[in-house]
Amino acid sequence: MNLLDRITIEPGKCGGRPCIRGYRLRVSDLLELIASGASREEILEDYPFLETEDITAALTYAARQTDHTVLAVAS
Repeated sequence: MNLLDRITIEPGKCGGRPCIRGYRLRVSDLLELIASGASREEILEDYPFLETEDITAALTYAARQTDHTVLAVAS
């Protein structure tokens, strides 16, 4: 499985926001847990359906979403 195949987007689920493997756990929810200081081990314990690759996929997805050209507006 390609790592980013773990990120799913379904129109009728979580408002069409990116989720982890079709579960109702949004990528943003997982990122907020990490940002608040939760370790991978804590997250995997609290969400037993998750796999360590899901966390890596969420981080990779977020990194790629921010990797775009920013055009400066001339003043």
